[in-house]
Amino acid sequence: MSTPPFDTVAWFEVATDDPGLAQRFYGELFGWSFEADEGSAKDGLDYRLIRYRGGEAPKGGVYGTKGEAPGHAVFTVAVADVAATCDRIEGLGGKTVMKAVGNANGPDFAYVTDPAGNLFGLFTPRP
Repeated sequence: MSTPPFDTVAWFEVATDDPGLAQRFYGELFGWSFEADEGSAKDGLDYRLIRYRGGEAPKGGVYGTKGEAPGHAVFTVAVADVAATCDRIEGLGGKTVMKAVGNANGPDFAYVTDPAGNLFGLFTPRP
């Protein structure tokens, strides 16, 4: 995956405690295929990269939450610094819901809300 420009919507995620059902639903609906993300698996996460019909590179994923996070379908913005962006969000009236910075096998990421409570994600791509 090429590095997206910072401050742009660069990814989407569907999170569910039944990733197999989500995979079947979106696969049959849109013709998407799925593959396990090896880096996430090393961290014990069930994350499945989505490939579009024709095999285009993933722009999204299905996250198996194991019931440990709320289900959601969110857009994710590429940012230069996840921790600094979380601080800015909180200064603007939003909230940090979950932050993972310093992952050995994946990008830094966070789930945050805007002042109205709308959930979205942030990540910093690894070089």
